[in-house]
Amino acid sequence: MAEMNNKKIQREFYQGERPLFGERDLQIEDTIFGVGESPLKESSNISLQGSMFQWKYPLWYSKHIEAKDCAWQEMARAGVWYAQKLKITDTLIEAPKNFRRCKELVLEQVDLPNAQETLWHCSDVSLKKVSAKGDYFAMNCENMVIDGLRLSGNYSFDGVKNVEIRNSKLLSKDAFWNSENVTVYDSYISGEYLGWNSRNLTLVNCTIESLQGMCYIENLVMRNCKLLNTTLAFEYSTIDAQIVGKIESVLNPGGGVLVADEIQTLILEPDRVDIGKTKIDCPNIGETLDKFVP
Repeated sequence: MAEMNNKKIQREFYQGERPLFGERDLQIEDTIFGVGESPLKESSNISLQGSMFQWKYPLWYSKHIEAKDCAWQEMARAGVWYAQKLKITDTLIEAPKNFRRCKELVLEQVDLPNAQETLWHCSDVSLKKVSAKGDYFAMNCENMVIDGLRLSGNYSFDGVKNVEIRNSKLLSKDAFWNSENVTVYDSYISGEYLGWNSRNLTLVNCTIESLQGMCYIENLVMRNCKLLNTTLAFEYSTIDAQIVGKIESVLNPGGGVLVADEIQTLILEPDRVDIGKTKIDCPNIGETLDKFVP
């Protein structure tokens, strides 16, 4: 944005519906948008600095937006939908249901303490040092690059495609369900039923805690991963997994190779899977069972 040509708005207070609807080429500083829907709907080429949204739908259908040191209060819910080319940095977003069907979205140093149903159906997304708390985060997004995400919330990344995650901590039940082409590096993931019904899930240098994790996956790859308190893993999954340390229990993998230092309980039911399709390389197996007893 060429700020020298932009109209500058400083220390203003707006309320009522659509006060700056369709505006273009604005530099907005230290301004509050109070009660009133859609204050910057259909806007473009907008720079926001030190400003706050207090009410609903502030940036629908907007393009070329930069926001720094800003805040969305809780009632600024559903704040950014159908928008394109946005960069938001050093910002607190308390409002839920934010970022729907957005394209070319960058979030850096952003806190989302009320992130329920946030980041849905977005594409070409970059997240760096983002903190989020809320269920159903990042549903059906595509082409995401993530570094330093701190997420507490279940059912995250459902249906995503083409996602790379690094240096993150995810406390999330049912994460990565129905996903495709997801790679996670150097991260900590804790949550039941990790990755079910996904395709091409790769985990590298990760620490994982999960009940019935990594089941029903087509092409699961794991490299140098640790499994903590992880039971009934890999059911019906095709795997190429190299695990450091022990696995509490493994149940009916669907095929491939599993390398581990120790498996406490290995359950292979020949009436449910072709046990010859899976090669298990483990020097220390505590017990092998041919029937799973809940």
